[in-house]
Amino acid sequence: MHLLTYCADGDDTPRLGARIGTDRVADLTALATAAGAGLPSDLLGLIRAGAPALATARELLTGTPDTRPLAEVSLRAPLRPGKIIGIGLNYVEHVAESHRSLDTERELPDRPVLFGKPATAVTGPGQPILHNADLTKQLDWECELAVVIGEPAYRVAEQDALRHVFGYSIVNDISARDQRRSGQWFFSKGQDSYAPFGPGVVTADEIPDPQRLDLSLRVNGELRQNSNTRYMLFGIARLIADISSGMTLEPGDVISTGSPSGVGAGMVPPQFLQPGDLVEATIERIGTLANPVIDAR
Repeated sequence: MHLLTYCADGDDTPRLGARIGTDRVADLTALATAAGAGLPSDLLGLIRAGAPALATARELLTGTPDTRPLAEVSLRAPLRPGKIIGIGLNYVEHVAESHRSLDTERELPDRPVLFGKPATAVTGPGQPILHNADLTKQLDWECELAVVIGEPAYRVAEQDALRHVFGYSIVNDISARDQRRSGQWFFSKGQDSYAPFGPGVVTADEIPDPQRLDLSLRVNGELRQNSNTRYMLFGIARLIADISSGMTLEPGDVISTGSPSGVGAGMVPPQFLQPGDLVEATIERIGTLANPVIDAR
């Protein structure tokens, strides 16, 4: 299933939906009410409710459920994660690019490089990325595969790790490159709107091999990033095993698995986001996450 959070009909109350085909959406909460079935009303609740709730959602979508055009609704971020764990330097070419342009280490890391983004950084499809020129002149993009945790994970073996995945989405890991502080990335990557997330969450059964997905990013229609998740230095199972070695991953947590090369800081000359730009991050089988950049001074 391709699960969505959306608003419609002038009502700002988020609804739980499922994309049907490429251009229609079904209201899962309304379907559950009509069928007398118990179903959480939001995606985080659905994830936390586990396999029985997911099975109910699938059953509600059998046959020909009532749908409406996707173009008539406003998508929101799929959920607000308890925590977002970012992965730095997880594509070989990006390691070289970052060493050249951002003064990071030349050598490939021997363990995943971890950092956090707060839930307040999350923004949804079509929502603005805030460009505050009083804080940054180097606002950059990073298209990343997002892993949404479905079952608690603590000290998980690598061979068991993917069992803890609910599904996959997209995070655009926005970074203020000139706000790194003594090598620390939290403020650089954690400001409001610096984690565009969406457009939905595709359940893990629909992406049996997440290490074979094309991903790309465009700014104002111009291709800036173009790669495949097979080039990750540390695959998803390794990331889950490493993080969970000392930290509990909970349902609804998100791992943003790292960016390929092609970031603005690595261009010659460097190019960064400006108010008026449109950023579109695309991952195969998931969709496109598009966000405008606005002046937030």
